[in-house]
Amino acid sequence: MKIINLWSSPRNISTALMYSFAQRPDTTVVDEPLYAYYLANTNSEAAHPGVPDIMASQSADGDEVVTQVILGSHYPTPVVVHKQMTHHLLDLNRSFLHQCANVMLIRDPRAILASYTKVIQQPTPFDIGIPQQDDLYAYLKEHQLLKAIVDARVLLQNPRGILQKLCDRLEIPFTEKMLTWPAGALPEDGVWAKYWYSNVHASTGFKPYQEKLIELPAHLEEIARECQPAYERLLREELLVR
Repeated sequence: MKIINLWSSPRNISTALMYSFAQRPDTTVVDEPLYAYYLANTNSEAAHPGVPDIMASQSADGDEVVTQVILGSHYPTPVVVHKQMTHHLLDLNRSFLHQCANVMLIRDPRAILASYTKVIQQPTPFDIGIPQQDDLYAYLKEHQLLKAIVDARVLLQNPRGILQKLCDRLEIPFTEKMLTWPAGALPEDGVWAKYWYSNVHASTGFKPYQEKLIELPAHLEEIARECQPAYERLLREELLVR
């Protein structure tokens, strides 16, 4: 079985990429298996919508999630893709990453903040996961566990080409099925989907990239400036040719 982790910051077309992989007949997708673990071990509960439902829907024991969900052997397909938020990893033992193919999905922090604050108004840099992405990147690179870094803008500019390259890196065949999906929810959606997934539920594929003028209030601009160097480091190391 091939186990793939898509490590993303929030509001980063990661759900669309999960929907893309869900169209593959050889693949099972799992939506943010470490969300309850993250909530149980941070002070973020008040800021996140639907916490009681999230906690009831999955285990908050990180080690249990790793052994039974991420590395579980019960899946009916030879490929399993876990959509993961990098900030959910916290201090969990990272040894399981050595049994997985790991991909990082990155996005300009200003674009992340413009979208994220529609749901959570007062984020910190750690809420949007970019410092954690920088740290995880260093670990994955050191141990040669990183298959690809994909920038959201680049993916939207050329979905077919980037997905073909990504599948090649992951050593799985590309299929045209990955380019479109039916409108509406996936059965695999987490219970938090109603708060976060309205755009992807209305879509039937990757929306063409459009440059947008983003204006942020001063406190969010400060966060964006703090996160920008880490994002640019990852962007320079992007592993898929544009």
